[in-house]
Amino acid sequence: MYATHRRYEGIDQSRIEELTRKVNESLIPRLSKLPGFQGYFLTEAGDGVVKSVSLFDTSSQAEDSTQVAAEWTQEEKLEKLVPNPPKVMTRKVLAHETRAPALV
Repeated sequence: MYATHRRYEGIDQSRIEELTRKVNESLIPRLSKLPGFQGYFLTEAGDGVVKSVSLFDTSSQAEDSTQVAAEWTQEEKLEKLVPNPPKVMTRKVLAHETRAPALV
């Protein structure tokens, strides 16, 4: 499994909820349709920084997700909300464990 880490800087803190909503409504569904998709996480790091992690079976699939995320940002016209290109790196996952959410 491979993880692509993206660090977005210069995010308008007052628009984090908007970004989160758009990610949940349209980016995650798009990424989840890609071959090898295993998961996606978006975290607030403070000081105008947001980080994401995409998990895929292969490094190529993980790297492809960055292009999808970039296209999505343009299509959603988020240039003002996400003013700077992300710092991106893809690395092999050495260990992981996940649990399915409990059914209510």
